[in-house]
Amino acid sequence: MSKRPFLAWFVSPSVLIAFGIAASFLAIVQYSLRAHVPGSLDPGGFTLDNFTTLLKTIYGQAFLDTALLCVWTALFTLLVGYPLAYALVRAKSARLRSAILLVSLTPLFLGEIVRTYSWIIVLGNQGFLNSTLLQLGIIDEPFSLMFTMTGVVIALVHFTLPIVVVMLAAALSHIDRNLERAATSLGAGRIRVFFTVTLPLSMPGIAAAASTAFAWTFSAFATPQMIGGGQVQTISTLVYQVGFASFNFPLAASLSLSGLAFSILVIALFNAGIRRLERFGAH
Repeated sequence: MSKRPFLAWFVSPSVLIAFGIAASFLAIVQYSLRAHVPGSLDPGGFTLDNFTTLLKTIYGQAFLDTALLCVWTALFTLLVGYPLAYALVRAKSARLRSAILLVSLTPLFLGEIVRTYSWIIVLGNQGFLNSTLLQLGIIDEPFSLMFTMTGVVIALVHFTLPIVVVMLAAALSHIDRNLERAATSLGAGRIRVFFTVTLPLSMPGIAAAASTAFAWTFSAFATPQMIGGGQVQTISTLVYQVGFASFNFPLAASLSLSGLAFSILVIALFNAGIRRLERFGAH
């Protein structure tokens, strides 16, 4: 009699999901190698023209904008998330920690569309931000954040912040406080202790959070589409436009595969650079 009688029941769903993902991926590969027939949803014969089409400037710019969007989002999410995670771990008041946790994780309980519409209300020319600044006399006329890279980054930072705060808080909570006390006993002030002990020891968590934020942002669609309004082109929004606006599914499939390969390459290079920070933290 098998020692693991329920193993097949647990493995079977995973096998079915893996089979479905593999079948979908093969379908996309097959579509990417077929010709587009104008006026028809059925693809034509096999061709490599879809990939040569991606060499046009509009597609290259979309790849560049996507990479920049991910980098800026990861950077600003770390800048906002690190103080929140630090306060979440080190605050003495349980109520303060609960409040920080609630504020940080609230975006996870809202749908992406709801969050994006909320930012449209805030960032619009007649939105909350411009109205407040105009009433305070800080600005004389509304400034535009909608349909700009800045507006998309702001909304994506809010979208990515919860997962980054959780990962950084986990890294900070595992730091041995005795090391900080030892540095303090040797005459180091709080700022020096932070930059020479706490920050280096939290580098693995920073690396993991930055990598996750980059990958998380790379697949974002609703936020760039709605906040960017077609003015900020990313790979995901371009796939939508090519596939569902022009019905050029072969080109959309080749763009999807190229985006996947591009994301793997960029994240690999990103992680290679971050490993140096991890080694720095280890010392």
